[in-house]
Amino acid sequence: MNRIKPFTCVLASFLFLFSATGCAKERYTVSWFDMFDTVTILLAYSDSEESFSAQSQALKADLTEYHKLYDIYHTYPDLNNLKTINDNAGIAPVEVDQRIIDLLLLGKELYALTDGQVNIAMGSVLSIWHDARVAAEQSPESATVPDTELLQQAAEHTNIDDVIIDEQAKTVFLADPEMQLDVGSLGKGYAAEMAMRTAQENGIENALLSVGGNLRAVGEKPSGSWTGGIQNPWGDAENASLYTIELSDCALVTSGDYQRYYEVDGVRLHHIIDPDTLFPAGYANSVSVICPDSAMADGLSTALFNMSVEDGMALIESLENTEAVWLLPDKTVKMSSGFADFCK
Repeated sequence: MNRIKPFTCVLASFLFLFSATGCAKERYTVSWFDMFDTVTILLAYSDSEESFSAQSQALKADLTEYHKLYDIYHTYPDLNNLKTINDNAGIAPVEVDQRIIDLLLLGKELYALTDGQVNIAMGSVLSIWHDARVAAEQSPESATVPDTELLQQAAEHTNIDDVIIDEQAKTVFLADPEMQLDVGSLGKGYAAEMAMRTAQENGIENALLSVGGNLRAVGEKPSGSWTGGIQNPWGDAENASLYTIELSDCALVTSGDYQRYYEVDGVRLHHIIDPDTLFPAGYANSVSVICPDSAMADGLSTALFNMSVEDGMALIESLENTEAVWLLPDKTVKMSSGFADFCK
């Protein structure tokens, strides 16, 4: 499903701010609801609705391919995806598309960079939490916390070295038969990054893409930078945006405890699981990252959410062109040295 409307854009977790311009190009938006289990929105300036429609449909087709490749829940005819790899864990290598290999290689790089705080091989643990959350959504009064022993047993099958990638043969093999891949920590960001790069090659010059709130900006608006909002995790609907961020040829990605969660005895159990404790991380309510690459921003926001502010700050300050902000449970805010420069 898609809807094209000039001059309007609605996004659940972010607030876009625009000003009227007298430029020749018109402003258009389109939204889709059938990829990555979230809302995807594209806003761009184009010479005509026909031109925008052609460019947006090409972008959607690209994102749809990534959605299918990175799906761990469904199979598709004549396509080997992440579910195919998981289904063949301990059995046989699976020949896959280069876009899967590239994503998994990036996952390994991020694992090393973050000292294991992003782990694409953690699916055995994450699936337990996923099942508990789905069960709670269907029957809130019966919501439960996963058994610690069960989580610890699953964690024994998360060694990323057991993800064997043969780049020459273009195969992936999970050496541990109990291992499962889950790329939720960077899949959407990677897909958004690569799709927008292709869109630029296809002629898109001024656009803002949101995949479930993961923002990737190309160029600027005629009136200046694109803007995106960072949600206030402590506020209400009337105070949804805490910061307005100026974006130009970069990405803004937020990880928060208010996005996907369920409650047991009044305790919020969100979807970002600390690889060290195997339970929802409790360092922050949200962490937002700005950097030129949407995939890196996605992976880093997850990693920082699983780290103390001190460790996370040290990591961010060691990276070029990368900034972050932490919104903490005591309602304090911590920013990296250059983050304020992006605040409008």
